[in-house]
Amino acid sequence: MLTNTLELKEKYLREAMFPTIFCTGCGIGNVLHYTIQAIDNVGLDITKTIFVSGIGCSSRLPGYVKADGLHTTHGRALAFATGVHAANPDLDIVVFTGDGDCVGIGGNHFIHAIRRNINVTVVSVNNFTYGMTGGQVAPTTPRFANTTTTPYGNVEHPFDMSLLAVAAGAPYVARWSVTHPYRPIKSIEKGLKRKGFAFIEILSPCPTAYGRYNKLRDIESMWNWYKQNVILVEEYDRIMKYGTEEEKEKARKKITIGEFVDIEKPEFMDEWKSLVERMKS
Repeated sequence: MLTNTLELKEKYLREAMFPTIFCTGCGIGNVLHYTIQAIDNVGLDITKTIFVSGIGCSSRLPGYVKADGLHTTHGRALAFATGVHAANPDLDIVVFTGDGDCVGIGGNHFIHAIRRNINVTVVSVNNFTYGMTGGQVAPTTPRFANTTTTPYGNVEHPFDMSLLAVAAGAPYVARWSVTHPYRPIKSIEKGLKRKGFAFIEILSPCPTAYGRYNKLRDIESMWNWYKQNVILVEEYDRIMKYGTEEEKEKARKKITIGEFVDIEKPEFMDEWKSLVERMKS
């Protein structure tokens, strides 16, 4: 179900925060829209929900929501979220984070929050760059891409955030492009409903910082790039199994999107409570 955008804005967002600080063509506003649409769809009690973020363009999002929020230090959003969850397990927690914040300086907190399986929904905006601080190379910047700190091309191999989450043991992992609105909403809904760590990566255009250095400064061209360079993981697997060599080569150059993991696992505070009860008996 989709609610009228103006109704969502009036119900969930702070009027004083508009117009937003986001650049023209940025996808972060769409990510906020998808998230509050998912919140509305599942009927989440906003008075019992806390929004946590670190540092970066996407980490400004909690300030737009009419709810309690923590704008924390760089890379520490999940550390703060863990503390919030331990202090009050009844709260719903949504974490907004970027690729640099999440798997750059925050990489260790990321894998250990997954290892503990804390009850949090992480919406991670991946725009391949440190957009807020000048467009430097990020942990997810594609090979040979240009940034302010790699003007001749990035020689490092990028992290795949979703596969990192899979390898660390997250029970729910999905990746979508911001150009595919309905599926990110459904994945965020799943994350909000489940008990445990849910990771939703959303590929988001950054024409100002990333686009201008990679011949994608034109907004329409950049958004089209995100449509043309993703492939559903099911389609990728089918091509790898049955496709021609030419089809396989084309598929390998694209970014897989879809649901990668969807299982149930014991949640951290539930396990902790069970341990306390065992110690009492």
